[in-house]
Amino acid sequence: QVQLVESGGGLVQAGGSLRLSCAASGSLFRINTRGWYRQAPGKQRELVAGLASDGSTNYADSVKGRFTISRDNAKNTVYLQMNNLKPEDTAVYYCNAKKVLGGIRVGSEYWGQGTQVTVSS
Repeated sequence: QVQLVESGGGLVQAGGSLRLSCAASGSLFRINTRGWYRQAPGKQRELVAGLASDGSTNYADSVKGRFTISRDNAKNTVYLQMNNLKPEDTAVYYCNAKKVLGGIRVGSEYWGQGTQVTVSS
């Protein structure tokens, strides 16, 4: 009962920037935590950036200092600003949302459709 729609993927040269967006709709009381994951061919899906309900963030070591996760509560939208992109950032990026209480997930976890990010050298 939560829908996540992603946008903003595309092709960019190394060193460039890209901004991903993920808008949530539906039964929004079911989610309070947002995040971005990515999956490259032949690799497991990995957490890129997370945003907790209290505003705290966490990032994969590989993107710290380059990527920033943020949100616009009025639009129910989370963003991933990606700067100084590298070819190894190439992957399908997925928006994620869930509800966490006391460190425990409550109910379902929701995923966006995925958006391709390709970084050329």
